[in-house]
Formats: sequence, C-alpha cells, structure tokens
Amino acid sequence: MAAGENGAVAGAAAPLLGAARRKHHEGCPGCRLDEINKTSTGIPYLNFFYIWVVCLTASMPIQSLFPYLYFMIRDLRVAKQEQDIGFYAGFVGATYFLGRTISAVPWGMFADKYGRKPCIVISILSVIVFNTLFGLSTTYWMAIVTRGLLGLLCGILGPIKAYASEVCRKEHQALGISLVTSSRAIALVVGPAIGGFLAQPAHKYPNLFSEESIFGRFPYFLPCFVISVLAAGSCIACIWLPETLHFHHDDKVEVIDELEAQVGDSNLEGGKAKESRGESTKNLLKNWQLMSAVILYCIFSLHDTAYLEIFSLWAVSSRKFRGLSLTSQDVGTVLAFSGFGVLVYQLAIYPFLAKHFGPIKPFRPAAILSILLLATYPFMANLHGPELKILINIASLLKNMFAATITIACNILQNTAVTQEQRGVANGISVTLMSMFKAVAPAAAGILFSLAQKHISGLFLPGDQILFLMLNLVSVIGLVLTFKPFFSLPNAMGRL
Repeated sequence: MAAGENGAVAGAAAPLLGAARRKHHEGCPGCRLDEINKTSTGIPYLNFFYIWVVCLTASMPIQSLFPYLYFMIRDLRVAKQEQDIGFYAGFVGATYFLGRTISAVPWGMFADKYGRKPCIVISILSVIVFNTLFGLSTTYWMAIVTRGLLGLLCGILGPIKAYASEVCRKEHQALGISLVTSSRAIALVVGPAIGGFLAQPAHKYPNLFSEESIFGRFPYFLPCFVISVLAAGSCIACIWLPETLHFHHDDKVEVIDELEAQVGDSNLEGGKAKESRGESTKNLLKNWQLMSAVILYCIFSLHDTAYLEIFSLWAVSSRKFRGLSLTSQDVGTVLAFSGFGVLVYQLAIYPFLAKHFGPIKPFRPAAILSILLLATYPFMANLHGPELKILINIASLLKNMFAATITIACNILQNTAVTQEQRGVANGISVTLMSMFKAVAPAAAGILFSLAQKHISGLFLPGDQILFLMLNLVSVIGLVLTFKPFFSLPNAMGRL
C-alpha cells in the first residue's frame, strides 16, 4: 500500500461526510482549524510536537514504578516472605488501570461535549498531583489509593488519539496516530528508566543525597517528582494546543442536505447518503469493524503490560529463583536503550514499512516474531556478565519494536472505523475495555510470578519457562483472532 494510498484509506475509512464542505462558523475553534488545514497542505509539525510531549509526560507514570516496585513493596513490609513480593506488587500495578477502566468512557463523553483540550489539561494536572503523592507513600494502601486516583482522573489516552487524527489533514492522520503511539511506547520505557535510575537516590548517590533529606526519607519520591516536573512543563505547552471540536450542530443537517442534492436523481448515490447518515447514529458496540480492532488491541495490551511487570520483577529477582539478579539501575538502562531504539524505529524504519506495505500488513509478522523472541527469555538466566547485558538489551529493543508495530495498526483500525463525531466515545470504549485487560494483567502477572518462584523445579517445566509460556499464549490467542471470521477489516482498507 503506497503512502498516498494510506492517506486515501484514512479518509475513506473515516466517513467524515463532506468535512471539507462544512459551513464556516465564526468563533468555532474546529472551523478555524479546518480553514487552516485547507490552506496549509504541509505536516503541522508544531502541533504534532505538542501532542507528542503531552502524551509522553501523561504516559510516563503508567509503568515508571516497575523497576523499583519490587523494592518498594519490600520496604513497605507488607509481604511476609520474599516469594510473595510479586503478589502484592501486581495489585499496585493494577489499580491505575482499574481507575482508568471506570473513567475512560466518561472522559470520552466529556471530550466530545466540552472539547479535547480541557480533557488533556485536567489529565496533565492529575499526573502532577497524584504521581507526586504516590512517591510520598508510606503505606501499602496509600500507594494503592494514589495510583487508583491517578488512573481515574487521567483521561487523556482516548481523546488524544482522536485529537491527533483531527488536528491535521487526512493524509497526515496515520503520522499523527503514529506519533501518539510512539510517544506512549517511549514513555512506557523511558518512565521505567527514570524509575530505575532515580529510585533510592540516597543509597545509589550518597554524595548527592543524604539519608536525612526528603529523598532519603522517601526513597521512591525522586523519580515521581522528576516526572511531575516534566508534566508541569507539558501543561504549559497545552496553551498552544488548538481545539479541534466543532461547537455547533446545525451544519450536520446542511452537509447531509448538500450531499443529497449533489446525488440528484441517482438512486444508488441517494442510498449511499442514507446509509452514511444512518451509520453516524449507529450504536458503536454493534460496529464490528470497531469492536474487532478494540478486542485485538485489548489482548495485545494485556500481553504488553503483563510482560513489563514480569520482566521487571524477573530481572531484579535472585538467581536462586531463576532471575537475573540485576539492580533497578540495570533495568533502567535496558529500558532506556529500548526507548531510544523505539524512537529511531518510529522515525526512520516504520515510515518505510508503512509506505511499502501499509500500516496493517506488518501486524501479523510482528506478532509471530514477538512470540519466537519471548520463548528465548528463560534461557537468558544461564548467562552472566556482558554477554547477558548485550543480549537482554537487544531482546528488549526488538520486543518493544514489535509491540509498537502492533499498537499502531490497532489504533489506525479503531479510528478509521468511526466518524469524527464518534471518535471520542469510540476511543473511550477502547480505553475502557483495554484498561480492564490492563487492570487484570499486572495482578495476574504478579500472582503468576509468585507461583513460578515457588515452583522453580516443576514436574512439567521450570517455573520461569511456564511464566513466559503463559505470556506467549496470550500473543497466540491475539494472532489467531486476526484471521476471519473474527477479524473485520474496514472495506476501504483492503486486505490485511
């Protein structure tokens, strides 16, 4: 699929009826942006940059805790034995996604009614407040509550994807969504890198931080504080974000009337107009093109979240439990390298793949290669020294590249299955269901990790191999569901 065809595909699959023929309303920010996009055919680099920064900082807290969560649970003294740390860690990781599950659809409705920009600003403010409080947690339940409130009030994920596809011309929509996906992918590895390097600063950097300082008394506050400061900077950048929502409704009737007038006496075209009009009010839950893409997105999101939880716990756990005995700083280094590699991949390699194969066709190969790669992880416990560090860095980089490819495809499929007026709610539904899966993922991964450490010498397979086998099983299920009759590709996007 050529690059030009990608733009055409995005436009055709998202049936914005006569979007270019909207009646202009003075004072409407959506109309003002439409006029700008009509006269400017180039890529809106500045708007894309603001979107990238906002999405990056809002996503950083999601998984920044994983490199030090093992040690945090240990220091909170809630686990009775070392093998139980993973059990309690899983629930802390799950509470964020549980909060997001509850609030995702309401945030989508809020964004569709009051605008994308207010939703983005409130979400960034919640990151500043509750991420900071999480770093100051002195009890297990304080950590649970602050993470839950952060997930409940940070409703940026759904609206920002709709926003990225609306702030630009149709031919740049794939790039906009790709930037959102890449910024989140980078945040989900740079965030943990910050956590890994800056947690327990008085222990790691005694010359800079004393035990009596606030960072010594609260050893996990520094990484949260740094992320909150970055979020405050991105909140300022929100000032220059244009609003994309149209705050008027009378033009919908005018657009349909104009469309029907243009088709004249053609019964076929008249039927298409009525079909398009009916589609705009169709129940999103009955839109199988949307729901099949959402379900795939949920399954692979579950896999990615469970993988990061398991990887972080496995990497820092003891060799006697078939772990790698790495420090939180080592894990931070691995994830930082992966983050930089994903950035290069998104900017240099993925556009080439999308240009020659389209954004959808790399989906299945990425899933298959991810399964094969993950099967090699348990054997890395037999390695030591530089050999281990080199291989774990390469494996982590490739794993995140495959995950980014899959996520981009799922997001494009979701946003091309609905109209602009439906995207806020559609993405809200997507985030709700995805968050349900992600809420289950850390808890299930923590329980599974704890059981694996208690059954290292299993009758069937060692515990660590069963751990990664279960992870791969999730990917296999997702891969199978990309085939008919389950998977439904938008008609305008051709064959997968």
